[in-house]
Order: sequence, then structure tokens, then C-alpha cells
Amino acid sequence: MPFLLPTIVTQKNALQLQKDGLLNSVNLRLIDCSALKDFDSSVLTVLLAWQKKLMADGQSISIEGAPEKLKVLAGVYGVAVLLGLQ
Repeated sequence: MPFLLPTIVTQKNALQLQKDGLLNSVNLRLIDCSALKDFDSSVLTVLLAWQKKLMADGQSISIEGAPEKLKVLAGVYGVAVLLGLQ
């Protein structure tokens, strides 16, 4: 079952979202970004924190439904390859 990102991920809710995901890290292997509409670079911080946790457990995340803006943002910050968003 994928972990569903909310419609909005900004500095206002990113830390709580990151914590919620880490508490359910078993569900982080597949992240569904299809609902994501309003976001800033905070979403990358969240995704990278989750990726780091899973890598420590010998796993990795897979992201589906990423909007084009997220792919571009990840490219600008140089993390697209790390997140599988190239």
C-alpha cells in the first residue's frame, strides 16, 4: 500500500509529515505523489529524510505520480537521481 502525500506540502506541514512517515516507515517504500498540487522545496527534504531512513534499513523508496514541477524542482536541487525522479 503506498504512502499518500497530501495535496499541500510546505514549510507549515513538512516536519509533521516527515515524522508521520518515519513512524510508518514500512509504508514508505512506495510514495504516491498524485495528489500533490501545492508544494515548495520542503517536500524534497521530507522525501530525502524518508529515503535516508529506508537506506539505513537496506531499502529504498519508489515514487509514483510525481508532478512535473516536482521532477523539475528535484533536478534544480540536484536530487532527482537520488529520488528516482530523473
